[in-house]
This record gives sequence, C-alpha cells and structure tokens, in this order.
Amino acid sequence: MNFRNYSLAIYTTCLLGTASFLGGCATTGMDRSVKASTSIQDVDNEIRKFIVQIDATAVSLDSVVKAGEPDLKKSFNNYSDHLSKLDNEGNRVLKRLDEMKSHSAEYFGEWEKQGDAFTNPEIRELSEDRRSKLAEIYAQVPKAGAGIKGTYHNYLTNLREIQKYLSNDLTPKGIESITPVANKTVQELDLLKNSLQPVISALDEIKAELYSKKK
Repeated sequence: MNFRNYSLAIYTTCLLGTASFLGGCATTGMDRSVKASTSIQDVDNEIRKFIVQIDATAVSLDSVVKAGEPDLKKSFNNYSDHLSKLDNEGNRVLKRLDEMKSHSAEYFGEWEKQGDAFTNPEIRELSEDRRSKLAEIYAQVPKAGAGIKGTYHNYLTNLREIQKYLSNDLTPKGIESITPVANKTVQELDLLKNSLQPVISALDEIKAELYSKKK
C-alpha cells in the first residue's frame, strides 16, 4: 500500500469512527428511553399471563381432588402440565421485574447527568421536574413487587409437594387425604393473584403518565 492509499485508509477509518461515536451519543438517550418503556410493557404482559396461569393451575388442582373424578391419571397429568407452566410464567415475571429495575436505574441515572448539561435554565428545570416525577412513579413497581418473590416460591413449593404426594399415591384414598391441603392451597393461589394487583396498579399509573393526553 503506497503512502497516499494508506493515508486515505486512516482518514476513512477515523471519519467512520467519529460518525459512529456521534451517532451513538445522539441515540443513547433515546435507546435508554425505549428500553425502559419496553420493560414496562414486558412486565405488564408477563404479569397478566401469570395471573391467567394461576387461575388455570388452581382449576387443574381442584379437578384432581374433585370427588368422583373418573380419570385420575389424566387429571394429575393436566395439573402437572399447568404447574410447569406456572413455574415458567412466575420466573418470567421475576426476571422482567429485575430488568425493569435495572433499566430504570440506568435511564434515570443518565437522565440526571445529562440534565445538568442544559444551558437554558427553563429547560433544565423542566427536565429535572419531569425526571423526578417519573422516577418516583417508576419506583412504585419494585416497591409494590418486593414481596412477590418470596410469596410465589412458598406457594410453588406447596404445589410441587402436593404433586409429589399424588405421584406416590394417586388413589381415591390418597386424594381424600390430601384434599384439605389442596383446597387450602387453591385458596392461597387467590392470595398470590391479589398480591400482584399493586404492581399492575403501579404499571397502569406509569402508562397513564407516559401515554395519556391531558384534557
């Protein structure tokens, strides 16, 4: 490579690198905003699917212990399938809550840093007021969901132990003996479902703040 071509290659590399750097700076704030907004929708979607699965699991367990159930094996297998789906949905909810917390921290942390760079005092004040308000609303989600993980794992343990018990004694007498525990667990699933409502309410408040137009 001669000197002229070598210089041109160096110049082109530097030019592209500078463009990439500037492009990254220009879109970083928007990317963080989109990521935080997507996290909200992901959490909302997963929680609503989780609630549907809680109900389906409760119904399947209730069917197993229902008096006179003609096909115990079929009912038990159906319960086992729904329990597996509940486990998957619950883990997704916990994962989404963690992601939302980390994305929000990154989003508002960088927003605070960049807000200090505004030279116009009105825009700087507007940015800080908006950031503080949204950060306060976003913080309600992890606060509302603080006890969900422990509650969920406790109920999941009970459901798995019922499954294990039935797998060893799937007989009319075995079902009769576990029925009081199973009925209590079905009722507790309603408590688990109710514990998710504060998170849904917090998410609804965020969506209202972001997307609802003032009248």
